[in-house]
Amino acid sequence: MNSTAFHNADILLPKDTDMHKWSVIACDQYTSEPEYWQEVSSIVGDSPSTLSLILPELYLEQNGVEQRISAIHSSMEKYLTDGIFTEHKDAMIYVERTQSNGILRQGIVGAIDLEKYDFSKGSASEVRATEATVIERIPPRIKVRQGAPLELPHIMILIDDPDKTVIEPIAGEISDADKLYDFDLMQNGGSIKGYLLGSKVQESIDKALCALADPEAFREKYGLEDTPVLLYAMGDGNHSLATAKEFYEQLKKANPDKDLSNHPARYALAEIVNLHSPALQFEAIHRIVTDVNVTELLTDLSEKLALSSESGVQKITIVENGIHRDTYINKPLSKLAVGSLQAALDEILSDIGGRIDYIHGTEVVDALSKKENSLGFILPDMAKSELFPTVIADGALPRKTFSMGHAEDKRFYIEARRITE
Repeated sequence: MNSTAFHNADILLPKDTDMHKWSVIACDQYTSEPEYWQEVSSIVGDSPSTLSLILPELYLEQNGVEQRISAIHSSMEKYLTDGIFTEHKDAMIYVERTQSNGILRQGIVGAIDLEKYDFSKGSASEVRATEATVIERIPPRIKVRQGAPLELPHIMILIDDPDKTVIEPIAGEISDADKLYDFDLMQNGGSIKGYLLGSKVQESIDKALCALADPEAFREKYGLEDTPVLLYAMGDGNHSLATAKEFYEQLKKANPDKDLSNHPARYALAEIVNLHSPALQFEAIHRIVTDVNVTELLTDLSEKLALSSESGVQKITIVENGIHRDTYINKPLSKLAVGSLQAALDEILSDIGGRIDYIHGTEVVDALSKKENSLGFILPDMAKSELFPTVIADGALPRKTFSMGHAEDKRFYIEARRITE
C-alpha cells in the first residue's frame, strides 16, 4: 500500500453539526468581493464552521491579519477541546460533488507525501506544480500554518487517467452505509456527498495509481524516453501545497537531529480528481497590457516571436482599440501560445515598461483595449490533453495560463487533519 505519493490519512469530520454552515469555499476565491464573505459570515452566524478555521485571502493584506490568525488558532484548539470531531483513522473519502451546473465531479480525499513534491523550476518529482509558484506568496500563508494544530484542504490535484481506472470505479463499490455526509453547499456551490472507503477499495486505488506510475507505461503514454514520472499535477491550491511543503522543510531544518519521517506535517490533505472528468473545463485567461507604447511593444513582439498574419506554429489574437487581428507565432518559446506570449511580454516589458492584467472574458479585453496605451491579447483555450505533456516538457506553466471551472465550483472545506504531534 501507499506506493505513490497519495496516502490514506487520519481524517477529522465534525459530528452533530450543520454541514451547510460548516463548509465554506476555498480561501483564495472572491478576493475582490468582500460582500461574498460577508454573506458567508451572515449564513454561519455563531455555528461551528470552517470559516473560523481559515483566512480568506481577501483579508491577507489588510490590517488586523495577525489577530485573525490568532483567532483561527484559538478556534482550532477550541473545536478540538470541545470534541466536535470524529477521527477516521487510515481513511480515504470518496467525494461526489454536483457542481452549480449540475455536472458530477468525483474525487478522493487523502494525504499527499510532501517528500515526493517539489514546486521549484525544473522539478522532476512525482507531484509537480502546473504554474509558476510565486515565492513571495508563501511566507504570509506559513504564518497561518505555524502554531496551527489543524489543516483544512482546498487543494485539488489532477491525475491523467483517460481509461478511468482509479476514481470512477469506486461508485460501484460504495453504499449508503459508507456515507459520511450529504448536503447542499452554500452560495450556489451545488451539493456534495462523501463516503468512507474501506481497506479493500483503498488497495484497488493504490494498485491503479501504481499502474499509472509505471515508468515504462508512462513513457509509452507520452512518447518519451528516460523521463521521470509525473503522476500528480496541481489543479487548484498550488500555493497552499507549496506552503505546506515549505513549512515541512523549515521544520526539518529547525530539527536537524530529529527523525521527522513520520511527522504529520510531512503530509498535506488533498483531493485527487481525474483530468478527464467531464466536470473539469479549462478556460483561457487573456492578457491586457496597459501604460505601454503600443507601437514599440508590437515591434518588439514581432521580432521576438517572428509574428505573421497568415500562418505559424501558434495562434494568438491581438486586440487594438477593440479590433481583433489573428496573429501567428513562428518562433515559439513554449509548447503553448500562452507560454510563448508570456515569456516575450515579461522580457519586453522589463525594458520598455507597462503592466499586465489577466482577464476572464473576451468582451472585457475588447473594452480595455480601447483605452489609451493599451493592447489586448486573446488566447486559445488550452486543451486538457495538453496539460501533462506541457508540464513534462516545459515544467510549470506560466502564471495564469488557464482557469479550471468557475469560482462557486471550487473546493469547499469539509475535512480536517492534525498536523502537530
